[in-house]
Amino acid sequence: MRGTTPLPLFLNEVPAGFPSPAEGYLDEALDLNELLISHPAATFFVRVQGESMAEANICSGDVLVVDRSLEPKNKSIVISVLNGEFTVKRILKRGKKLFLAPENSAYPPIEISEEADFQVWGTVTYVIHKA
Repeated sequence: MRGTTPLPLFLNEVPAGFPSPAEGYLDEALDLNELLISHPAATFFVRVQGESMAEANICSGDVLVVDRSLEPKNKSIVISVLNGEFTVKRILKRGKKLFLAPENSAYPPIEISEEADFQVWGTVTYVIHKA
């Protein structure tokens, strides 16, 4: 693993509305590892392929930060293995039923049956998305 490279972090936040003149003061260095990774021993990265999560702003080519130490909750976005295939989906609990739900209306939710070979590998904590 490469060493960390802290980068400059500007003191002023950038408004997403009407821009104002930037003061441009540097506050401190920002290390993306410190920002994005809470549990280094349990964290991995994975690149997305496909469009099933597009409505959650997760696009093909994006990199996901995944934490294996977090317990998935209802509506969490997870990396899972279903019948030997990796997938990224939103986990949904409806009563006693469990579903993997895409965030693309072109794809149906997948019900996880008791017979399915299913395992959650981790919870997505961040999406690294190219602008």
